[in-house]
Amino acid sequence: MKTIYSSAREAVAPIEDGMTLMVGGFGLVGIPEQLILALVEKGVKDLTIISNNCGIDEWGLGLLLKEKQIKKMIASYVGENKEFERQALSGELEVELTPQGTLAEKIRAGGAGIPAFFTPAGVGTQIAEGKEIREFNGKEYVLEESLTADFSLVRALKADTFGNLIYNKTAMNFNPMMAAAGKVTIGEAEEIVEAGELDPACIHTPSIYVQGLLQAEQEKRIERLTTR
Repeated sequence: MKTIYSSAREAVAPIEDGMTLMVGGFGLVGIPEQLILALVEKGVKDLTIISNNCGIDEWGLGLLLKEKQIKKMIASYVGENKEFERQALSGELEVELTPQGTLAEKIRAGGAGIPAFFTPAGVGTQIAEGKEIREFNGKEYVLEESLTADFSLVRALKADTFGNLIYNKTAMNFNPMMAAAGKVTIGEAEEIVEAGELDPACIHTPSIYVQGLLQAEQEKRIERLTTR
């Protein structure tokens, strides 16, 4: 049985200033909305956030950014967030932009206990500056170190009381690999069922990676609304 929190506030209570957090999602898809809101309310600051992007100005990780709670952002995309762009250009926010595939592999490797790997992405660019370059089969590769975090906050469709998680469609983006790469992983799920109710063949994240659960509904906002 995993810890099942009664509120998002209780779930994020152990998260302290200066910690490194992985936050699942791509744009606004598959983000742990209520856990993010609880972090804003808690006022925790000087965070290093590892996520594909930083939400939008008024939702998701953009809310933490607006309140100046993020010190460093490790991401692959500035996205639709004007405040992210402003803080990065002004030097208020430290930003480490990483090719998206490399970011995904850095997280996956961290969860697998692999300290580093070689990739051709970024060779000959600023990405490779100061990093080891090695040639394999006549092609150059750059050494990239893996990523882990103090906490991983992920969003699932369903969870069981053992901590097994099932994601919904494109919420499979960064959530599964981040769940494995956090020292402590909290799964925010729309529904928590009793152990044994989930089909074992459909589980995406095994319970061994998950320490806590929160049942919470999502608003599921649209990142960019287009109408005719």
